[in-house]
Amino acid sequence: MSVLTDLAGALQSGAVRVVDLTQPLSERTPVLVLPEPFVNTPGLSRRELSRDDDRGPAWAWDVLEIGEHVGTHFDAPIHWITGRDGEDVASVPPPRLVGPAIVIDRSAEAGEDPDYLLRVEDIRAHEAEYGPIPQGAWLLFRTGWDARAHDQEAFLNVSDGASHTPGIGAECARWLAEQSPFVGVGVETVGTDAGGAGAFEPPFPVHNYVLGAGKYGLTQLANLAELPPVGAIVVVAPLRLVGGTGSPSRVLALV
Repeated sequence: MSVLTDLAGALQSGAVRVVDLTQPLSERTPVLVLPEPFVNTPGLSRRELSRDDDRGPAWAWDVLEIGEHVGTHFDAPIHWITGRDGEDVASVPPPRLVGPAIVIDRSAEAGEDPDYLLRVEDIRAHEAEYGPIPQGAWLLFRTGWDARAHDQEAFLNVSDGASHTPGIGAECARWLAEQSPFVGVGVETVGTDAGGAGAFEPPFPVHNYVLGAGKYGLTQLANLAELPPVGAIVVVAPLRLVGGTGSPSRVLALV
């Protein structure tokens, strides 16, 4: 109990801060746009049930419609064909939703090149500077893209018919899935793959490899600039949605 007592005291004193890594969720939240003939996810919409009126004299509530993969959200293995026999959101073991955060900052590089791709060498360099990656850690990839999250056009960054957003290279995605101790990856962009990943080999390698390996994804994160390269703890809280391929989530970090 002393560990939890110490943590409670540190939270109360401010020695440990809680950083919200979640983008605000509203009808204006940017959503992924797929080309025809693929079906697209709806964003958030809501229908009013009552507002302290004849329909409900002392309460206000709404009906929500939202895609599983909208806003800051969690990708379960069954989201992708390579993980279709794996876990749904409700089946993910809770200990895998809480773990050390390893933050790799390539915001300067992504600012110069929106198609910047993270490489295995980048992660090895981080290890050389900060020490081995703990088992069960989350890789959080900072690109500065969260600054665009209020604007669908800037966030998707489409030109010449293609989206140009930073992400993770195919070989790096394979390494993360097959050789690394990471339990999942988190990004600031609309999806865990780079904007141009449909043309990679294989297409959408983060989805293909990481979810296929029974690991997880987080997208549209915010405030990664407030996290140190190592030492923070990330807490991922998706809905316990039976059969869910993903879920809008509240993601917090203890710093």
